[in-house]
Amino acid sequence: MRTKSKAWLLAALAVFLLMAAIFPAQASSDTLTGHQRQVLQQYAADTWQSFTALVDPDSGLPADNVSAVGVRSAFTSPTNIGVYIWSTLAARDLSLVKAAEAEGRIAQVLDMLESMERHTPSGMFYNWYDPATGEKLTTWPVDGSPVYPFLSSVDNGWLASALLILANTAKPGLRDRAAALLNSMDFGCYYDPLARGPDLGAGLLRGGFWSEEDAPPYATGFPRGDYCGMGGAVVYTSHHYGTLNTEPRIASYIGIAMGQVPPEHYFAMWRTFPETCDWGWPEMDPDGVTHTYLGIEVYEGHYRYRGMNIVPTWGGSMFEALMVPLLVPEEEWGPLNWGINHPLYVQAQIEHGLEEAQYGYWGFSPSNNPEGGYREFGVDPIGMEPNDYTSDLERTLVDYGFADPSGSGYCPGRDPQPLPAEYGQGVVTPHASFLALEFTPEAALENLANLRTDFESYSWGGFFDAINISNGEVSEYYLALDQGMVMAAIHNALKNDRLQHYFSHGIIEASNPADPGDGGIHCRTLSVGILSERPASSL
Repeated sequence: MRTKSKAWLLAALAVFLLMAAIFPAQASSDTLTGHQRQVLQQYAADTWQSFTALVDPDSGLPADNVSAVGVRSAFTSPTNIGVYIWSTLAARDLSLVKAAEAEGRIAQVLDMLESMERHTPSGMFYNWYDPATGEKLTTWPVDGSPVYPFLSSVDNGWLASALLILANTAKPGLRDRAAALLNSMDFGCYYDPLARGPDLGAGLLRGGFWSEEDAPPYATGFPRGDYCGMGGAVVYTSHHYGTLNTEPRIASYIGIAMGQVPPEHYFAMWRTFPETCDWGWPEMDPDGVTHTYLGIEVYEGHYRYRGMNIVPTWGGSMFEALMVPLLVPEEEWGPLNWGINHPLYVQAQIEHGLEEAQYGYWGFSPSNNPEGGYREFGVDPIGMEPNDYTSDLERTLVDYGFADPSGSGYCPGRDPQPLPAEYGQGVVTPHASFLALEFTPEAALENLANLRTDFESYSWGGFFDAINISNGEVSEYYLALDQGMVMAAIHNALKNDRLQHYFSHGIIEASNPADPGDGGIHCRTLSVGILSERPASSL
């Protein structure tokens, strides 16, 4: 495992300040009326109550979910812990808890994180723990099935994001403890430099890995390797996170900023797959142009949906596109790309729900299924995945076909299929509307008000997780992940994007003006690329 000093950590964190300074944050709360602010404050107060129920009082760790009657799940994840940390800061800033209580809660979480078993060579945390004890799970508490302890790049990215916020902003004792944990995590352990072949010049992050002794039976043929000098091979997932506009980019940003992943990686991720029949399996052929950044040729592709040019996500869901900018001010860093694409993505979700599918409501993202279990929901035409994420339970898919770029019709077997005459039972999740607050506050608040008025979707912990708008069935659970997105979105809306500020600024601005060194140089180069990239996306 690579080791880094505290000074190097602070220098690496400083690059976020440099990047954010290029475009100062806008005061989004200035656009809200007094009544809207009161509504959001009440939503935050009730949502925070779900966190007080999610947290085990002895360990201080949040469960993954809690039912309407207060029954907590017996499992949690690094992501759940990360969103609880930033939700606690939001609750403090919104005067829902006093500063001393917030610090006590965070200190208790750090106590547990420092004692929990993790993969020592990489510094990464396992995917599932018992929230009552902090013990790594090897048996699933719901049904007794085996758990193969996994080290996820995206889940560790979300935990690292919370630790970075604490390292930037917490009091010295908590700050130093958070920085030590963050400093020990090496995201280079996920980086496969040859993921797109030996000639591109940059690679991708793997979904994660298992140690040899923890690997499941089905991983027998998966790749073995050691990308970061761990001193021994691990078993990597067979897939990479290759799509830029998805939530795993949080791990990419942090890995680049900490000097563990080269900045060229940002440009190795797909905006869309190429405009060629060899990649003709998605449901829509892209348009786009090719530019070169840091020596990497980037196909800046986009999809066309209802008159909008949009860089898609993998599944067409809201959290893929908009969870990362809860923390990372992408639309400020990249006003000509992210700054255009994010609002268009929201508009596409709105038009799908209100006009195309005619549900009367909108907001589609992975959530609980009102019929039971958990499921991915999204707007199929703005996702690259051809077979899964839909806005309804019936899995109504679209297929626009894939035109042959030579101009000779469509690629073999890829003729367009008739568009749906109607959609089935739509499932809306309130957290998707909260994610839209930054971009369309009026529409988001109206949609939330309608969901609250028209369905039994709101209780002591805020909005329940999901609603079948066809029959009114509601999933009466609160999920830490989704409630964490709600708290972050409200915090940014009422406090002028303060959570983004915590992520990109902090104590280093006031007390550590040190030269960021090579890591900073690399990330300044990255910021120039983000700012100059013109994803034909939105233009």
